[in-house]
Amino acid sequence: MTALFALATSLLWGLADFGGGLLTRRTPALTVVVVSQSIAAAVLGVIVLATGGWSEAGPRLWYAVAAGVVGPVALLSFYKALALGPMGVVSPLATLSVAVPVSVGLFLGERPGLVQVAGIAVAVLGVVLAGGPQLRGAPVQRRAVLLTLVAALGFGTVFVLITEASTTVTGLFLALFVQRVANVVTGGAALYVVVRRGTPALPEAGLPWTSLPAFAFVGLADVAANGTYAVAAQHGPVTVAAVLASLYPVVTALAARGFLRERLRAIQAAGAGLALVGTLLLATG
Repeated sequence: MTALFALATSLLWGLADFGGGLLTRRTPALTVVVVSQSIAAAVLGVIVLATGGWSEAGPRLWYAVAAGVVGPVALLSFYKALALGPMGVVSPLATLSVAVPVSVGLFLGERPGLVQVAGIAVAVLGVVLAGGPQLRGAPVQRRAVLLTLVAALGFGTVFVLITEASTTVTGLFLALFVQRVANVVTGGAALYVVVRRGTPALPEAGLPWTSLPAFAFVGLADVAANGTYAVAAQHGPVTVAAVLASLYPVVTALAARGFLRERLRAIQAAGAGLALVGTLLLATG
């Protein structure tokens, strides 16, 4: 069960990242976050009502609220980085989010083994190489790498918080719902501020109704990935779940290659690969 749900997590996250990156190329990133998460929150609200999830309400939901505040910052940073591209570099760098749970373990008294130390070294080298020569004289690429690292920190924090928000399946539905509501409130407030400053919330042509299914897919795939990861971690070794779930950049990279025909420089591909290897070493150490 752990392997099945963790692999499902990789597939869902990978496709959600790809879809979110594409939408952000046409629509402001904050709008993508707010619309997609609003749809996910509405669907989760129906599920919570149908399953009686409200009975699981308790102090643990504050973890979900915190995850909902951090989440939009991570998603916004990640979608902007994906829009700057290339996806085949940005997505693997985001897997450095695994370093956050490792750091929490260190703070609580755990000590890294040789494999984890090697993973940290390899991951850092991967970050440097993934920027490649484009870092010199290319502010857009520097910004993409920085945004991706901010997103990784946010994602890792969300992983730590959401695993503490529930202990049962119905409780997980409620926690994910609360998280999404907090996402919408936080993202909506940020969008309001941006619009007040004169930045449009929608493209010049407006938001076509035909794009709503894409927004729904991104929001629902993202929340489903959070759910399948939580189930995988609760029903088996967390290291196994983390390793298999961290393969989602492969899905994003394959989608970008298949649909967008992206081609990476050799040094970028090597850096992205090293970042992924470093992440796997951190998870298995």
